[in-house]
Amino acid sequence: MQVFINIKSNKFYMKNIGILGTGMVGNTIATKLIQQGYKVMMGSRTPDNEKALAWVKQHGDNASSGTFASAAAFGDIIFNCTQGEISLEVMKQAGIDNLRNKILIDVSNPLQFIPGKRPVLIPELCNTNSLGEAIQNFLPDTHVVKTLNIVNCEVMVDAGRCGEAATMFLAGNSSAAKAEVVEILQQFGWKDIIDLGDIEHARSTEMMLPVWLSVFMATKNGNIGFKIAR
Repeated sequence: MQVFINIKSNKFYMKNIGILGTGMVGNTIATKLIQQGYKVMMGSRTPDNEKALAWVKQHGDNASSGTFASAAAFGDIIFNCTQGEISLEVMKQAGIDNLRNKILIDVSNPLQFIPGKRPVLIPELCNTNSLGEAIQNFLPDTHVVKTLNIVNCEVMVDAGRCGEAATMFLAGNSSAAKAEVVEILQQFGWKDIIDLGDIEHARSTEMMLPVWLSVFMATKNGNIGFKIAR
């Protein structure tokens, strides 16, 4: 658990977390972080988002809500839990200055949702590019770390739901930022964690999502993960 000492007061404190997104992923991650003892602000387009307000009411004093910008300003560490189609627009609303020198954990995928059809990868954000890289390019002074995007949100925060010791990957340009993210992954139950290298490797993990979708459709089981046998 990330506990830090305030030298002036000699008191222990934990880093604040900002959550961008009020959907199932944002709600699940925010709830787990509250349970771990963090103070968490859930951000959305408007300060009076009904889902965010309901979540705050349910989780007490350590939970708060606001806009994307206020959540980004509040958090020492930020989770991007928005749909990949809108993630870059959300980063603009969150504000470059609010995210400067902070860790941004990107769990999103560059999926395009078409009614009645299987989601597909956004062409300009795959193969020779990725959403993680696009976010990092937009936020050059932010430490973007790609992880958790290869499983559903319930498995994200409880690795044991897979039934076996699944593997989690992460990618990012800052070794120090990735070390902090690993601590959070461990709090979520992840034991087998592989650092793939810089943010360019987000291309690989984002392209794993179509495999996950195929397996989910074949098995009707969302509690699945990937395991690297070695």
